[in-house]
Amino acid sequence: MRKNIAIILAGGVGSRLGLSTPKQFFKVAGKMVVEHTIDTFESNPHIDEIAIVSNPFFISDFESIIIKNGWKKVKKILKGGKERYDSSLSAIKAYEGSDVNLIFHDAVRPLVSQRILNDVIDALKNYDAIDVAMPATDTIIEVKGDFINNIPDRSKLKRGQTPQAFHIDTIAKAYDIALKDENFKVTDDCGVVVKYLPEVPVFVVNGEESNMKLTYKEDTYLLDKFFQLRKSELNDIPIDEEMLNGKVAVIFGGSYGIGENIAELLKEKKVEVYCFSRSMNKVDVGNKDDVERALKSVFDKSHRIDYVITTAGLLNKEPLMSSDYQTIQNAINTNYLGTVNVAMSSFQYLKESKGKLIFFTSSSYTRGRAFYSIYSSTKAAIVNFVQAIAQEWEPFSIAVNCINPERTKTPMRVKNFGIEPDDSLLSADKVATITVQSLTSEFTGQVIDVKRDNE
Repeated sequence: MRKNIAIILAGGVGSRLGLSTPKQFFKVAGKMVVEHTIDTFESNPHIDEIAIVSNPFFISDFESIIIKNGWKKVKKILKGGKERYDSSLSAIKAYEGSDVNLIFHDAVRPLVSQRILNDVIDALKNYDAIDVAMPATDTIIEVKGDFINNIPDRSKLKRGQTPQAFHIDTIAKAYDIALKDENFKVTDDCGVVVKYLPEVPVFVVNGEESNMKLTYKEDTYLLDKFFQLRKSELNDIPIDEEMLNGKVAVIFGGSYGIGENIAELLKEKKVEVYCFSRSMNKVDVGNKDDVERALKSVFDKSHRIDYVITTAGLLNKEPLMSSDYQTIQNAINTNYLGTVNVAMSSFQYLKESKGKLIFFTSSSYTRGRAFYSIYSSTKAAIVNFVQAIAQEWEPFSIAVNCINPERTKTPMRVKNFGIEPDDSLLSADKVATITVQSLTSEFTGQVIDVKRDNE
């Protein structure tokens, strides 16, 4: 079977972005853009090897980044050239004579999804050239000078993305012919195949709007928002029971609902579990002293803390002007200040154990809604907080993630919404399962979605 080699094209200098460093080194959601990109390829089971094509001046930077991230699949750092096609040719020459597929991807498209990668790799079983594209939404005009010369049929137009994938013999042959053309011009690798090997069909895989390319300064704001809204799922990742065995977990809000289910599941996996809540032992996450005493009591008994999970939260579904100030203050203290208190108090223990910190958001974090002004705004704050400290604490090997369950059957929900059909709600035990799975994953700074099985 042919090996699939990912070629990460990172030779740009980012002049259009207006930054002092190349755009692939721009930081977003806790990591450099190129780190997010390579993470995606590293975690795909169908990618056998990764090669980075770099501007020669930044090869030492990439060597340091590879060591820091511990990527196993990155085998080569290749020198790029002045033009984009020089980078492609560098990779083609590096793998010349091998029976491989080359999958070219822009380093500055960090949000390429596993779905796109899997579809591209699957298409390589039947085709020797693959592109990724999105339908054109705007009318495209062809001009001559300052005047419209032609308006192509929009239904036949698409916007190209990457990755673009080829059997090495196909792309090598196309470039061999192209380089003999004195009028050779190219904007991407598929264009070379289309022009110089017209007999080879180029299959098109559907892209995604979030698979955007960081090019201009304005793109940084959009990329930030896409990362904020990006969600990961763990449904297909098994729980690594061996990794959990003997660990120590602290759960704030573990007396009922999701927290109680997480505690029960962790105990089944032979984790030493300690639960704290206002109703159970008068520990209020909104009070930093309470949180510090709780954690110290666990450390004094067990001499380590590996996981800290906070499910504590308050929801009062009512208009803002109908809420009394104390109710508002309580919700902010629990939902947001409680998150800050737990994070700050947990740091010293998780730094020592290289542990994991889990918070909970809600699907309402993406957009404020009437009757949810305090709840949804505090849940949005939690997401931003998680992404920020995931970046700050990365050097200490502390993973920080956020679980985002859709509507879940819990006592708090019943209190606010009454009785609802069971098939319209998530079960607390499924949320618990995904939460425990996250403890054995490599994720950090992620919003981890939990959905019903039929969605």
